Amino acid sequence: MHPHRQALWFSLAFVILAADQAAKSVVDATTPLGWSHPVTPFFNLVHVLNPGAAFSFLAGAGGWQRWFFLAIAIAVSIWLIWMLRQPRPRSESLAFSLILGGALGNAFDRALRGHVIDYLDFHIAGWHWPAFNVADIAITLGAVCLVLASFTASGQPQAREKA
Repeated sequence: MHPHRQALWFSLAFVILAADQAAKSVVDATTPLGWSHPVTPFFNLVHVLNPGAAFSFLAGAGGWQRWFFLAIAIAVSIWLIWMLRQPRPRSESLAFSLILGGALGNAFDRALRGHVIDYLDFHIAGWHWPAFNVADIAITLGAVCLVLASFTASGQPQAREKA
């Protein structure tokens, strides 16, 4: 892959990491834990902590999960960096870059704070989707991009970026 392309994908991951950490820092510095502010009838800004993984999986596991999820995030990030250094379709590079930025954002939280700060809360009829953050959005978008890329790749060959 051309070094300019690699720089683009790594820059995107860094921008996601920086935006995620900036938003979390603002929430942490300006709102008390447990704070909730209605924005629309279906959306609140909140300040909650998630010591677990997605949807608070293993949140009450006693503390060992911090290191477990941090180790997974580091391993996945190393693998994504390696994948981004290989020639691949742009759609896959975009997906890996989004996931890398999100994984690093949440890993940084786990390493520094011991938990992930979440602040986006969607709800309807009293049912709340688990709160999430910019890193979670990036990881989800990256996963969606990978799924879409798999449909494109299954029907016909896709051009790979050249070195």
